[in-house]
Amino acid sequence: AVNDQRKRAMARKVAAALGGSVRDKTIAVLGLTFKPNTDDMRDAPSIPLVTAFNDMGAKVRAYDPAGMEQAKRDLDGLVTFCANAYECAQGADAVVIVTEWEQFRALDLDRLKSAMRQPVMVDLRNVYRADEMAAAGFAYSSVGRAIVPEHVRS
Repeated sequence: AVNDQRKRAMARKVAAALGGSVRDKTIAVLGLTFKPNTDDMRDAPSIPLVTAFNDMGAKVRAYDPAGMEQAKRDLDGLVTFCANAYECAQGADAVVIVTEWEQFRALDLDRLKSAMRQPVMVDLRNVYRADEMAAAGFAYSSVGRAIVPEHVRS
């Protein structure tokens, strides 16, 4: 379906942020449910996204504030489930925000960055602003906006 193609395009966007490939990379997925404040996984974009990452050879870690039990049924064997966003980011090559949970808007970016292997964020929900992410030292990519490389400072 068209929607699945769009979701696979999102996976390619993450690959582009990592230099063209996610093979042997660790991707931290924040948000698994189809919208915030629910445990509903029906038509959740995380499912085809995680599947695409696996098909592309990535290791996937994931955290969702409410959807973990539900997600375990849909994504069992495809992801390592984590207790919080920072554990999820541990050793990650990229953090991908998939669901715009309120707590993801208030992440301690220094703590997040220090947990990661490299500070790359792909924000599929435009939760953050490019200038604040650049100031925090992240290579940041969002939907419908240009990529801001880490070395560009205002």
